[in-house]
Amino acid sequence: MTFEGWQAWDVALKSASQLRVVPGAAIGLDLGVGIRLGKALGYEVAALAELLPAAETGLIEGLNRRLANRTPDTPQNP
Repeated sequence: MTFEGWQAWDVALKSASQLRVVPGAAIGLDLGVGIRLGKALGYEVAALAELLPAAETGLIEGLNRRLANRTPDTPQNP
């Protein structure tokens, strides 16, 4: 992983609480918050603008796949 890739992953993890959701599905991260967070941390903003949307796509696809496979008796925090 490149240094810029690590920065993007760090921002994605730190901004996970800024997840945009609708009932039953996640629709995205607030990328504006991610960019501002990265800027505050001194990260390369141009690289974040390129990499965060890709990270968002993977995170949202994985989360929605997991949500779709849940059953009513699935623990909330497996």
